[in-house]
Amino acid sequence: ARTAARGLATDADDVLVTTGSQQALSLLATALIEPGDTILVENPCYLAALQAFAFAGARVVPVPGDELGMDPAALDELVALHRPKLLYTVPTFQNPTGRTLPAARRAAVAEVAERRGLWIVEDDPYGELRFEGERVPWIATYPGAEGRTVLLGSFSKVMAPGLRLGWLRAPRALLRACAVVKQAADLHTPTVNQLAAARYLADSDLDAHVAKVAGVYRERRDAMLSGLADALPEGSGWLRPEGGMFVWAKLPEGYDTGALLRDVVAHDVAYVPGAPFFAGAPDVSTVRLCFVTQGVEEIAEGLRRLRRAFGG
Repeated sequence: ARTAARGLATDADDVLVTTGSQQALSLLATALIEPGDTILVENPCYLAALQAFAFAGARVVPVPGDELGMDPAALDELVALHRPKLLYTVPTFQNPTGRTLPAARRAAVAEVAERRGLWIVEDDPYGELRFEGERVPWIATYPGAEGRTVLLGSFSKVMAPGLRLGWLRAPRALLRACAVVKQAADLHTPTVNQLAAARYLADSDLDAHVAKVAGVYRERRDAMLSGLADALPEGSGWLRPEGGMFVWAKLPEGYDTGALLRDVVAHDVAYVPGAPFFAGAPDVSTVRLCFVTQGVEEIAEGLRRLRRAFGG
């Protein structure tokens, strides 16, 4: 019902419940990918997706883009060149960059998929965590994409991470293939977890809870953004996310955030180096900062420690 209300008519037979949306990625990799198949991904890309595709033996090719996300024209050229098995994307509040693909580009991606016969795996774990701006429809809702898109969702970011409850919405033939793979993996996601989530949805207002959480996360995002200019070396830049969990920053040329991490941790603060998120040549000056797990004062203190670590 929640999916249908957002423009994608859905019933129970369209959905496979998974043990977190990460399992959904693994099921799709097993069901769709043969060793040597080409997969297209955003650049940079969610790290665990790169791992799932690598385990399946895929050749992963990044699609160029900018601060708004992947370039549909570049996508079209790469599909024609490589004839990939699928495109994987987190179009809303992407991990690691926090960027959101605009509606016009989503429509263009859907058009490429229809014309080229491309499967799209649209991962949406963060989409409900919007702090500002207007919600952008799923790629799956655009003309040409609905019958070619697998939509992944999760309760981990909006209800309870420990439940490990996700789902996969897909055309029936692919859904059946994923169900067979899941039976071989774990038979089914724990019924107790599913019943707990079902009871919560029946008795509680999930939208009200998400709105409350998003309000807190917005304060934390603002606290991080307000302190980055002092914390990072002069000449650094970063993206301002409208929601989600992450800020993506790029330090000046010459900085290697992976090599610097040991010294940074010595100041009792940490970040995630950006290099592992790249399928192609990495940008070693990038860094992912998460703003949702600490309060405003802790974020301010963490940024002060980061400034000292960078010699400020």
